[in-house]
Amino acid sequence: MNLVTGSTGLLGSHIVEQLRRRGRPVRVLVRPGADMRWLATQGVEIATGDLTDRASVDAACAGVTAVFHAAARVGDWGPWEEFQRITIDGSRNLFDAIERAKVARLVHISSISVYGHVNGEGKVFDESAPLGQNVHRWSYYTRAKVAVEEMLWARRERLAFTVIRPSWLYGPRDRATIARMVNLVRSGRAKLLGDGENRLNMVYAGNVAEACILAADLPTAVHEAYNVSNDGVMTPKRYYELMARALDCPPVTRHVPYGVAYGVAFALEVIGHALRLKRPPMITRYAVWLMGRRAFFSAEKARRELGWKSTVSYEEGIPMTVGWYLDHFESARQPSGSLVRA
Repeated sequence: MNLVTGSTGLLGSHIVEQLRRRGRPVRVLVRPGADMRWLATQGVEIATGDLTDRASVDAACAGVTAVFHAAARVGDWGPWEEFQRITIDGSRNLFDAIERAKVARLVHISSISVYGHVNGEGKVFDESAPLGQNVHRWSYYTRAKVAVEEMLWARRERLAFTVIRPSWLYGPRDRATIARMVNLVRSGRAKLLGDGENRLNMVYAGNVAEACILAADLPTAVHEAYNVSNDGVMTPKRYYELMARALDCPPVTRHVPYGVAYGVAFALEVIGHALRLKRPPMITRYAVWLMGRRAFFSAEKARRELGWKSTVSYEEGIPMTVGWYLDHFESARQPSGSLVRA
């Protein structure tokens, strides 16, 4: 039995999908009232509960061989208390339950943001880079992810785990990013940061799910971390070209200097926090950094040691994601927010 947390989210749902394609049994830990319509099509076992409820987590882990932990408080806005309660305390509850149930393998979904908001022309970071460098104030998602990883590495004598660090995720069932990007391109408000030729770290969620399963199956992947952070070469300019083509819109040609966008984002964050706004500003420093950074995060270790390869390319995956949104989600009202969550 394979337990998946975060199964109603983007990556969690793709992990479920890839496990079921391989004929493997899946149990999902789902909060009461969550939208389970897609999960109902996958033939999974539903365990109703919440990471913050220790009893339900213990019950979900009973009889499980592998856990894929994709649940977290996602986003670059919101009170620290929510990140503490859901991401940190919830993960601690899960790790404790895994120990008690003597689960054989854990695949923990982290993020390349655990390295901190590093940047620099031509810099390439691999898994040997230190965690938590130059973290933005109020970047609670990053701080929480770092805290969970540190907590997990401290248990290496008691848990057999692998850490997967994805980048900006995209794909069908994306309810966090695609609506925002579609609206920006359609309205003509999308802008390239700088020349738009920097390499993006973005990756198709199904490709990351395949890496997670490879890691769970390989004994040599125990106590290793892997960046699963790109599907090859992609630039913001090319990304917007593929988006515009899929939407039958004019290409994005407007530019704004990276420093200007970063400064505006910081000012909006200051105002938002001063006024204690619950909704995120139009753009944050995290989003600017994610789209405009000149540094790159290498996924060569995952390709070399896991035998991972991207089975869905950008040219296939971006139009597929746009098509899914247009077919399934266009009419839904979207919350405003920053560009990306990874």
